[in-house]
Amino acid sequence: MILTRIELADWRAVHSWASLAQVCRFQTWGPNTEEQTRAFVVAAVEAWSRSPQQRFAYVARVEGDVVGMGELHIRSRGQGQGEIAYAVHPRVWGEGVGTGIGKGLLVRGFEDIGLHRIYATCDPRNLASARILGKLGMTWEGRHRHTALIRDGWRDSDVFSILEDEWRALRRPRAHRTDEQAEDR
Repeated sequence: MILTRIELADWRAVHSWASLAQVCRFQTWGPNTEEQTRAFVVAAVEAWSRSPQQRFAYVARVEGDVVGMGELHIRSRGQGQGEIAYAVHPRVWGEGVGTGIGKGLLVRGFEDIGLHRIYATCDPRNLASARILGKLGMTWEGRHRHTALIRDGWRDSDVFSILEDEWRALRRPRAHRTDEQAEDR
């Protein structure tokens, strides 16, 4: 899986999941019409030319096929704060695409942009998304109540974050032997 900048030509692939009720179940958007998806992709592409850039939208490609997308939003350059979000086509749920998107966004946020803290939110009912955030090394910080009005009522948001030093510790190469293995020699 690779992350590439979103392009106008990606709108149909994005629409293939943005139009599905199960993908947007916990979101304030969707299911999208073609017009809504096109407008979203146009705005995401245009964000790449803004200065200073605050929004970085990518698509996830597996063997050239667009199967998901992710975004990094700079929430405060001065405080080094960013937020990540992602969506994945249901046909590849459970295959590591969401985790791959998240890792790519964290690399860009910490290593390319130099952020201090990156956070994400998810509906507490979205257990799959919470698992992804945990796999990324993010810490559950708490729950914000009634943050968004969605189709089935007010949604709470669980907040997860990771700090740059935590990210760097996760990225350090690990020793190949445990202490016990070393003593056996």
